Amino acid sequence: MLDLFTEFFREMAENHPRWNFIFFYQGVQAEKIWLGLKYTIFLSVTCLFFSVVIGVVGAWLQGSNMRLLRSFVQGYIQLFRNTPPFVQLLFFYFALGQLTPTYSPDGWLEVPIISSVGWAIISLSFFAGAFNIEIFRAGIEAVPDTTIEASEALGLTRLQTYIYVVLPLGFRVSLPALNNNLVNLIKTTTQAFAISVPELLYQSVRIWNDYPSAQYPAMLLLFVVYVGLVGIMVFGMNRWEQKLRIPGYGN
Repeated sequence: MLDLFTEFFREMAENHPRWNFIFFYQGVQAEKIWLGLKYTIFLSVTCLFFSVVIGVVGAWLQGSNMRLLRSFVQGYIQLFRNTPPFVQLLFFYFALGQLTPTYSPDGWLEVPIISSVGWAIISLSFFAGAFNIEIFRAGIEAVPDTTIEASEALGLTRLQTYIYVVLPLGFRVSLPALNNNLVNLIKTTTQAFAISVPELLYQSVRIWNDYPSAQYPAMLLLFVVYVGLVGIMVFGMNRWEQKLRIPGYGN
């Protein structure tokens, strides 16, 4: 069956040179696609996780009694929301990357302790995290004051009230907006191509640079993969939203 699959695309490349799906019948090119897909999924999942953590922590810090801390969080939000994510990525990698320590695994080559993948995760997580803070803040503000006062009357501290009462309710309200932001983050991971992160776009460009006839098939593959990833994300978030829905909170 596999032989028929590869032979079909090999014959297609011979009969229709502009549609050379070389990664379906040549092992070396197929490995590049699989490697790119693995990095794309890893980058997406990792950035989603850290951006949500930043959003949860940042939303809590916004309610701090310390004015300096609130100002710091607000400054972070304004900085990352009002500058292009691509510029942020280049700044982290080329500017801050020059200031980070290096190590030498073989005594000759100097390797930075944070790789291009690491800087992509840091940059994209901070970018999406700034939006997530505002998303969670809006959800938290939807929680009635009487609910918060009731928890405080039971002797819960501010942190306990946030973790056990405010965040679970506010999170449900925030899910639709959070869904949109996380979908946008998945699409933004393609910008990691600029700092040589070997994700799917990077590997696709490598293939069509070596085989120009594979440009259209590689672009088509990129489109299908990202439609699939976003579709899975949206489907999962919608199911989660339905299960967490509470009458009187959200839609």
